[in-house]
Amino acid sequence: MSQDLSPAQPIGRVLGTDEATPLEFWVAVNPDRYLQLDDVVALERELPNGPTVRMFGVVSQVRARHEGARFDSDVFLIADGKLPAGVSEAAKILATRFEPEVFVPPQPGTEVRRAEGEERDKALFFDGMKYRLPVGLSRDGDPLFANFEFLDGTRGAHVNISGVSGVATKTTYATFLLYSLFHSGLLHETNRGPNSTQAIIFNVKGEDLLFLDHENRVLTDEDRARYNTLGLPAGAFESVEFWAPPRRGDRNAVPWVSSRDSGVGAFFWSIFDFCREDLLPYLFADAEDDRAQYPIVIHNVMAQLRRCSDGGEGGARFEADELGPGTTIRDFASLVHHIEARVHHEDTRDQWAGSAIGQGTINAFIRRLHGAVRHLDAVIRGDIPNPEAHRIRRQKQLTVVDLHNLNDRAQRFVVGAVLREAFNAKEDAGGDGLLFVVLDELNKYAPREGSSPIKEILLDIAERGRSLGIILIGAQQTASEVERRVVANSAIRVVGRLDSAESGREEYGFLPPVHRQRATIIKPGTMILSQPELPVPIVLEFPFPAWATRPNEAVPKPAAPVLPGGNSSENPLVNWLKD
Repeated sequence: MSQDLSPAQPIGRVLGTDEATPLEFWVAVNPDRYLQLDDVVALERELPNGPTVRMFGVVSQVRARHEGARFDSDVFLIADGKLPAGVSEAAKILATRFEPEVFVPPQPGTEVRRAEGEERDKALFFDGMKYRLPVGLSRDGDPLFANFEFLDGTRGAHVNISGVSGVATKTTYATFLLYSLFHSGLLHETNRGPNSTQAIIFNVKGEDLLFLDHENRVLTDEDRARYNTLGLPAGAFESVEFWAPPRRGDRNAVPWVSSRDSGVGAFFWSIFDFCREDLLPYLFADAEDDRAQYPIVIHNVMAQLRRCSDGGEGGARFEADELGPGTTIRDFASLVHHIEARVHHEDTRDQWAGSAIGQGTINAFIRRLHGAVRHLDAVIRGDIPNPEAHRIRRQKQLTVVDLHNLNDRAQRFVVGAVLREAFNAKEDAGGDGLLFVVLDELNKYAPREGSSPIKEILLDIAERGRSLGIILIGAQQTASEVERRVVANSAIRVVGRLDSAESGREEYGFLPPVHRQRATIIKPGTMILSQPELPVPIVLEFPFPAWATRPNEAVPKPAAPVLPGGNSSENPLVNWLKD
């Protein structure tokens, strides 16, 4: 028998055989109806000489059993018709809202109905959200929202996403949140123009994010309908720029990408900028040397490098000293040799390294510098005319910085340098505008133990970014390995598929036990989202990406304008797709 979904029809009654509390209670489901996980329900209780309390809740568990059976084996006799028994279904309800806030339990026998329309909005607090960001769809296809005021810094900020790599779709969901933000009309509602809200995505896994400006050719009509339900157009990102490091050994600084041949700019830092902007510490972002003297060497050398002058084309000019005449350095290896000579020589050692620094510490510092040369010589250089054209300038709404071809140390340097520049720029500009930063593998950049320059920046963003307009959308496999203050400052927390051991960690205490269990079995495309106003996490599904996530999904489009330093050859992808 089909189920009448009319909200006027009761779906069941509050059980009298299980105790009911203001926080949770059980509902006996009518034989011709059903309730499933995440359904939203409503009911009332009239108080003696008082108001009528409207109660709302979400189904967190459903059970079915035989009534009249005493032994496990009775199920066979009942199935054969030899024993009389009835089947009962009941649903456990977690209360979400009381109107007015009189926290009393529902009375046994009270009729319970499915909450729809205005009642559903009340149950999930959507009615009180001034600015609603579409975050996905419920299991029955209704739109779900997050309060944008807990994302833009008004009342809170930051998003943290956890889940198993390759299954939890963390990066895809983070990208969907940006798409929803940029295409929902929310920026106009909040009086934030398209030029005042930007985002940076660091791409560390393949080249899947290099086609965000192409529509997805495999998107179905059903997928488009889901976007329409959310009030979003189904298409590509409209304002995107792409940056990649130059190929190693390439004198023309051609971007190091293989699947896209146009519209990608090559980024690097000039030797002069590296010295004058104090970027040296980010070469040691993965160092876990706790000796007190080690940072002293870094800061002393950094102070000496800062004294250089512009040598033209991004080179650094150093004046004559005890070791020789003035010289202009145009490659990273030469800069390392310049530093090595001065921290070792007795006439310059005190200035460059420090008077009380041991030789072992200096040697360790130099070894790490030499180890960085082969990984960073392509992104720290002074041999290309007009180096300013190769700085990541964030002129579009969304900036994708591709790092997947870089060594781990080089990735850390780029992330640290870009974040430091963005953070300083926001400090100088004040709180006008928003900058969203999407960073995967957060446990690598802000680990639970130890310290590093990148971790300090991320802590600053987590704790002060709200007031500056910098919003972190961080993702990691295991939140238990991320600095607690970074996770704790995230107003919105999202969980995809979790490892069963990880789901038991205290970092997931915001999830009720049933949600922790569900997190170990949910499929890709399903997430569990917790936000401050709603006392119960919501389980959601988000639509298949409307933008291309790989070359063979990209709908052809006219060639993108070539960024300075970018490649300009005809795009073979377009020709291949046409064929």
